[in-house]
Amino acid sequence: MTRLRIAAGLVALICVCGTLTGIAQETDNSHAKTRSISGCLQNGDNSHEFKLIAKDGGRWDLKSDSVNMEEHVGHMVKVTGVVSNATAHNMKEDIKKGVDKDANETGDMTVTNLTMISKSCPK
Repeated sequence: MTRLRIAAGLVALICVCGTLTGIAQETDNSHAKTRSISGCLQNGDNSHEFKLIAKDGGRWDLKSDSVNMEEHVGHMVKVTGVVSNATAHNMKEDIKKGVDKDANETGDMTVTNLTMISKSCPK
Protein backbone atom coordinates (compact mmCIF):
# COMPACT_ATOMS: atom_id res chain seq x y z
CA MET A 1 0.00 0.00 0.00
CA THR A 2 2.86 2.38 0.79
CA ARG A 3 4.43 1.81 -2.63
CA LEU A 4 1.09 2.54 -4.25
CA ARG A 5 0.82 5.86 -2.37
CA ILE A 6 4.37 6.81 -3.33
CA ALA A 7 3.71 5.94 -6.98
CA ALA A 8 0.45 7.92 -6.95
CA GLY A 9 2.27 10.88 -5.37
CA LEU A 10 4.99 10.76 -7.99
CA VAL A 11 2.45 10.67 -10.82
CA ALA A 12 0.65 13.67 -9.31
CA LEU A 13 3.95 15.56 -8.93
CA ILE A 14 4.91 14.84 -12.55
CA CYS A 15 1.51 16.09 -13.74
CA VAL A 16 1.83 19.31 -11.73
CA CYS A 17 5.39 19.94 -12.95
CA GLY A 18 4.35 19.29 -16.55
CA THR A 19 1.46 21.71 -16.23
CA LEU A 20 3.66 24.41 -14.71
CA THR A 21 6.29 23.92 -17.41
CA GLY A 22 3.60 24.26 -20.08
CA ILE A 23 2.33 27.48 -18.52
CA ALA A 24 5.86 28.90 -18.29
CA GLN A 25 6.50 28.08 -21.95
CA GLU A 26 3.26 29.74 -23.03
CA THR A 27 4.17 33.02 -21.31
CA ASP A 28 7.71 33.14 -22.74
CA ASN A 29 7.32 34.65 -26.19
CA SER A 30 11.01 35.28 -26.82
CA HIS A 31 10.94 32.87 -29.78
CA ALA A 32 7.38 33.43 -30.93
CA LYS A 33 6.68 34.55 -34.47
CA THR A 34 4.23 37.16 -33.14
CA ARG A 35 5.51 39.27 -30.26
CA SER A 36 4.69 42.31 -28.17
CA ILE A 37 7.55 44.64 -27.30
CA SER A 38 7.55 47.93 -25.36
CA GLY A 39 9.98 50.75 -25.97
CA CYS A 40 10.67 54.18 -27.40
CA LEU A 41 9.56 54.75 -31.00
CA GLN A 42 11.93 56.68 -33.28
CA ASN A 43 12.11 57.59 -36.96
CA GLY A 44 13.82 55.05 -39.16
CA ASP A 45 16.02 55.31 -42.22
CA ASN A 46 13.15 56.42 -44.48
CA SER A 47 9.60 57.72 -44.14
CA HIS A 48 8.08 54.21 -44.09
CA GLU A 49 10.36 52.74 -41.44
CA PHE A 50 10.66 53.26 -37.71
CA LYS A 51 12.94 52.05 -34.92
CA LEU A 52 11.95 50.81 -31.50
CA ILE A 53 14.46 50.93 -28.67
CA ALA A 54 13.04 48.27 -26.37
CA LYS A 55 13.00 48.58 -22.60
CA ASP A 56 15.51 45.71 -22.41
CA GLY A 57 17.93 47.51 -24.77
CA GLY A 58 16.96 45.59 -27.89
CA ARG A 59 16.63 47.46 -31.18
CA TRP A 60 13.91 46.69 -33.70
CA ASP A 61 13.31 48.01 -37.22
CA LEU A 62 9.56 48.41 -37.68
CA LYS A 63 7.26 48.77 -40.66
CA SER A 64 3.51 48.56 -41.15
CA ASP A 65 0.92 48.98 -43.84
CA SER A 66 -1.95 49.12 -41.35
CA VAL A 67 -0.66 51.06 -38.30
CA ASN A 68 0.15 54.80 -38.36
CA MET A 69 3.34 54.93 -36.31
CA GLU A 70 4.41 58.43 -37.40
CA GLU A 71 2.14 60.14 -34.86
CA HIS A 72 3.84 58.21 -32.02
CA VAL A 73 7.49 59.04 -32.74
CA GLY A 74 9.11 60.03 -29.43
CA HIS A 75 6.46 58.16 -27.41
CA MET A 76 6.83 55.08 -25.22
CA VAL A 77 4.72 52.44 -26.99
CA LYS A 78 3.87 48.76 -26.98
CA VAL A 79 3.89 47.21 -30.43
CA THR A 80 2.62 43.81 -31.46
CA GLY A 81 3.68 42.30 -34.74
CA VAL A 82 5.21 39.54 -36.75
CA VAL A 83 8.98 38.98 -36.56
CA SER A 84 10.53 38.84 -40.02
CA ASN A 85 12.15 35.46 -40.77
CA ALA A 86 11.37 34.29 -37.22
CA THR A 87 13.24 30.96 -37.46
CA ALA A 88 16.48 32.52 -38.70
CA HIS A 89 16.06 35.42 -36.27
CA ASN A 90 15.72 33.06 -33.30
CA MET A 91 18.77 31.01 -34.32
CA LYS A 92 20.82 34.22 -34.67
CA GLU A 93 19.72 35.43 -31.23
CA ASP A 94 20.47 32.06 -29.60
CA ILE A 95 23.99 32.09 -31.03
CA LYS A 96 24.48 35.70 -29.95
CA LYS A 97 23.33 34.89 -26.38
CA GLY A 98 25.69 31.89 -26.33
CA VAL A 99 28.61 34.22 -27.02
CA ASP A 100 27.44 37.17 -24.89
CA LYS A 101 24.66 36.47 -22.38
CA ASP A 102 24.05 40.23 -22.01
CA ALA A 103 23.60 40.81 -25.75
CA ASN A 104 20.46 42.77 -26.68
CA GLU A 105 18.03 41.43 -29.24
CA THR A 106 17.75 43.10 -32.63
CA GLY A 107 15.35 42.35 -35.44
CA ASP A 108 12.76 43.39 -37.98
CA MET A 109 9.04 43.41 -37.29
CA THR A 110 5.86 44.13 -39.22
CA VAL A 111 3.61 45.90 -36.71
CA THR A 112 -0.06 44.92 -36.51
CA ASN A 113 -0.99 46.89 -33.38
CA LEU A 114 0.40 49.85 -31.42
CA THR A 115 -0.63 51.10 -27.99
CA MET A 116 0.80 54.32 -26.56
CA ILE A 117 2.13 53.93 -23.02
CA SER A 118 3.43 57.46 -22.51
CA LYS A 119 3.86 60.67 -24.55
CA SER A 120 7.57 60.72 -23.74
CA CYS A 121 10.45 58.29 -23.50
CA PRO A 122 12.56 57.94 -20.35
CA LYS A 123 15.95 59.57 -20.53
